[in-house]
Amino acid sequence: MTEVAAVEPRLADVAYEQVECKSALNPVKNMMFSWSLNPYTGCEHRCAFCYVRAFERRADRPSDDRYGRTIRVKVNVASVLRSELARKSWKKETVVVGAATDPYQPAEGRFKLTRQCLQVLREFSNPTAMITRGPMIIRDVDVLGELARRAELHITFSIPTLDDEIWRRTEPGTAHPRQRLKAVEKLVTAGIDVGVGMAPILPGLSDRPELIEDVVKAARAAGATGLWAAMLHLKDGTREHFMSVLDRHWPELVPRYERAYRDRAYLPQFFGESTMHEVARLRSLHGVSDRRRVILKPPPEPEQLSLLN
Repeated sequence: MTEVAAVEPRLADVAYEQVECKSALNPVKNMMFSWSLNPYTGCEHRCAFCYVRAFERRADRPSDDRYGRTIRVKVNVASVLRSELARKSWKKETVVVGAATDPYQPAEGRFKLTRQCLQVLREFSNPTAMITRGPMIIRDVDVLGELARRAELHITFSIPTLDDEIWRRTEPGTAHPRQRLKAVEKLVTAGIDVGVGMAPILPGLSDRPELIEDVVKAARAAGATGLWAAMLHLKDGTREHFMSVLDRHWPELVPRYERAYRDRAYLPQFFGESTMHEVARLRSLHGVSDRRRVILKPPPEPEQLSLLN
């Protein structure tokens, strides 16, 4: 009988630490956007490949299996945001919600800080973008719909793969990808601009053409307004945890990753070039746009992430 490696449970014991923030809007440099907003610090989704683990390590916070077990809840974030948007110096630049944590992680069901912030952004008709893996966003379709009528709004749903095994083992705290697709469809039906981010693509795992095509076809069926993709990157902090997950579930791939990512965080272009060409081919075949808005590519460097928390 084949021994099956244990999978980290989707729901884990999490401690919530309620804190007051001094600022809500975070200036970001060298990115596709200038301002971010994160109602929470830390993320219960605990994705094995999350680039925020790299910053957590640099900040002397856990980046291993303990990451995502303590969430800092910025209880006053909406009121601080209102004060900042009311300033005469504010130029109504796009605010990206969820650059360093998922705004619709389970904590949102209890604290509703993302909804409160969206209500403030709606009040000021401020351009907004979001990235999430959380179908809970459907709860706020009323606020999102009104915001979309007043200002530019774009939402990206992160759906790296539809493969059950890869999803369970690399995204332990997230809802099933098909639940996310249902959320995409509902948001699109409500008149909201929603795209899919197929990232990160994992070499030797989710880069198989048939798995890529599954996501592209599903995105089109859900009515997504575009799809973009990016390969996995591994900075210190993320690298150690991801490699431990790889060793636990796919040990035969460890040597391949050690060669590909030796002394580097980003996959050399020639390693991922054929995969990205395949994504482009499948987008064209299935009539899915590659149109991208202001969402996270390339991912922030750790020193930039200090501005995202």
